[in-house]
Amino acid sequence: MAQLLRRHLPVILSLILFLSKATADANFTVSRAAYYPNSDIKGTENGACEYGAFGATLNNGDVSASASLYRDGVGCGACYQVRCTNPYYCSPNGVTIVITDSGASDGTDFILSQHAFTRMAQSTDAGTALLTLGVVGIEYRRVSCTYPNKNIVFKITESSNFPNYLEFEIWYQQGNQDIIAVQLCETVNLTCQLLSRTHGAVWAAVSPPSGPLSIRMLFSSGAPRGGDTWLVPTNIVPQNWTAGATYDSGVQVQLQ
Repeated sequence: MAQLLRRHLPVILSLILFLSKATADANFTVSRAAYYPNSDIKGTENGACEYGAFGATLNNGDVSASASLYRDGVGCGACYQVRCTNPYYCSPNGVTIVITDSGASDGTDFILSQHAFTRMAQSTDAGTALLTLGVVGIEYRRVSCTYPNKNIVFKITESSNFPNYLEFEIWYQQGNQDIIAVQLCETVNLTCQLLSRTHGAVWAAVSPPSGPLSIRMLFSSGAPRGGDTWLVPTNIVPQNWTAGATYDSGVQVQLQ
């Protein structure tokens, strides 16, 4: 019996390792990734999420475009672990990226910044080899976004026109849930209006209320039985808000 066990031990161990990897990879989706060939090493300032220059350097430039994960702007700010699958070049951890743009190329789910694309590799030389390949097989999964020492921030866009039109982006979206609704509330009578997502990560209000304002966000995990949660900022947007300004919400999302 002992001799039989020793004879088949390599096969048993291989099966255990295979089953362990299958279990570990159960939450990953298999796909392909390319990179922006004509962009700066980090992200683009022209992404469909409308983050502008902020989007180019968000998450240290580890950002990506995606067609299927963009979801008409709902996916803006979501984080994913992306790891390539070529054992000669790729690290097991891959890279964590943030969705900042919409786009697809050659059947891919991600068009990564060059910075993010090379960070999937085991080494600098392996990263150069990945760039030469251009398109690589990957697997990915949704993960929590983390921005140490950062609260969620509201950026008033330059298209805003005080006091008639208020348009803003939500920066440093944390956790692993989507922002599916936003309310703009005046803080005197505590009345709120539901805003529209105009495009990307941009929300807007025509004829916004006067006075100090509170911007409330509804976070959703997408679970069929609900579990959606309103996040209420502790800081307010001042009465005399200005286009181009940024306002700290004073709150962070607890990681899931």
